[in-house]
Amino acid sequence: MRLTSPRIAPLADHEFDADQQEIVAPMMATGRVLNIFRTFVRAPKAAKGFLAWGNYVLSKRNDLPAREREIVILRIGFLCKSGYEWTQHTEIGLRSGLTATEVAAIKVGADAPSWSPADAALLRASDELHHDQFITTPTWTALKAHFSDKQCMDVVFTAGQYTQVSMILNSFGVQLDPGQTLDPDLKGF
Repeated sequence: MRLTSPRIAPLADHEFDADQQEIVAPMMATGRVLNIFRTFVRAPKAAKGFLAWGNYVLSKRNDLPAREREIVILRIGFLCKSGYEWTQHTEIGLRSGLTATEVAAIKVGADAPSWSPADAALLRASDELHHDQFITTPTWTALKAHFSDKQCMDVVFTAGQYTQVSMILNSFGVQLDPGQTLDPDLKGF
């Protein structure tokens, strides 16, 4: 985590106004409102827009299979040094079919020896989008060997969304949720 305390404190349940309550009600129904959303609802109109786009990226409308989507999200979170994002999506990635070994290899990137050509292309695309906001022709060609046009678009949409999320989390100082611990490799992020 880059900050040891929040710059913008997450709201407690009793602090939600009517607009904020409306936004978090579906989350409360499942029993848990994460710190990211407790922080975002301080700007209710922004939170609504953010959730609409974020829900697309995490839904089945995103044509990337969940495992492949999580490769992109985790690589972007790692490159952005977002301890919160990495922690949340490590759990999601494991539920989506990534192994613990693969999650660890995401930190190494596309050159880790265990990746398939399709997975390596996702990691290279994530790196290029992070570093230059552009996927080079060789990497695009590698993506196209494994993914449809729509899936390639969804790689860019996913990387862009999680770059934004990482910037928000890092800058606002969103802290881990109760019961979570930071990956020891990410100390100093």
